[in-house]
Amino acid sequence: MENSCEFNIIDRLDEDDKYKVKYFIQLLIRQEKYNKLKEEIQSRRKEIAQGEILSHDEIWNHLDV
Repeated sequence: MENSCEFNIIDRLDEDDKYKVKYFIQLLIRQEKYNKLKEEIQSRRKEIAQGEILSHDEIWNHLDV
């Protein structure tokens, strides 16, 4: 839920500031320590394109909360 609030803030930025945020994130992602995350994001994109997504309940059940 916290992340969705952050995305709402990004949506409210003007185009120039959105570009700056995107640029900064790209710089971070290029760092070697984020390679595993980058690989996971790429694999998730493929899964989403194929319609393989988890429901809200499946996510919470997976976390065993």
